[in-house]
Order: sequence, then C-alpha cells, then structure tokens
Amino acid sequence: MKIRSVVRAFIAAAALGALAAKGLHAQEVQKAAPRAFYISEFVVTDREGMKPYSANVESTFLPYGGRYIVRGGKIDTLEGDGPKGGMVVIEFDSVEKAQAWYHSPAYQKLMPSRRKSAKSRVYIVEGSVTPPKP
Repeated sequence: MKIRSVVRAFIAAAALGALAAKGLHAQEVQKAAPRAFYISEFVVTDREGMKPYSANVESTFLPYGGRYIVRGGKIDTLEGDGPKGGMVVIEFDSVEKAQAWYHSPAYQKLMPSRRKSAKSRVYIVEGSVTPPKP
C-alpha cells in the first residue's frame, strides 16, 4: 500500500513538472518579440554603379543588429511571377531597428547609388521565427 502511494505521488509530481516545463516554454515563445525582415527584389541596371552600394551596405545595417538571411543565390519560383533579378533578405530584431537603419544617415547616403543602378521593390515585413520543435 505504501509503495502504491509513493508511486502515485511520484507520477503526479512528474506530470506536474512536465506541465510546468511546457508552460514555461510556451511563455518563452510568447514573449519573443516579432522580428523584422527587410526584403528587396531588384534588377541591376548598372553593375559598376552598384558596386559602391554592395561594398558598403552591410556596414550600415550591422550597427542596428541586421544580418543577411538571403543574399543572392538561385530563386526557384513555384507559383506566380517571380522576381526578375535578385533578392536580399536582412533580419532585424524589431521593426523599430529596421526602420532606424533604413532612415539612418549612413544608409540614406548610400541609397541614391542603389536607386540609380537598380530597379527595386523594397519593404519591411514583421514576422516571427518559430524554433523547430524538439
């Protein structure tokens, strides 16, 4: 009889511990602030004119915590009209940081060379990154 009580208590404690851990994990996921993604689809019209922008743009977004997620590479369009040229995706920890970078003096100084040397569609998308389930 005593053994059964101990086993039941052990099972109950394990179940409560598992539920508590799951609840804490869910709170951590919910607390994660949405991230922001700067997305640019572009067609370079003047390769030489684009070189200063390409060489210097990373130094303008690094201070804002930006990091390349996609930079160049083959695009495999599965549905609809795909980009005619290349694509860049830069991740930021928040929309505020992405906007601060985009409007920063350093990036504003660089932007005319991009606009002059490429046709672009540029936007910032707020989203979340869901970690893989264990």
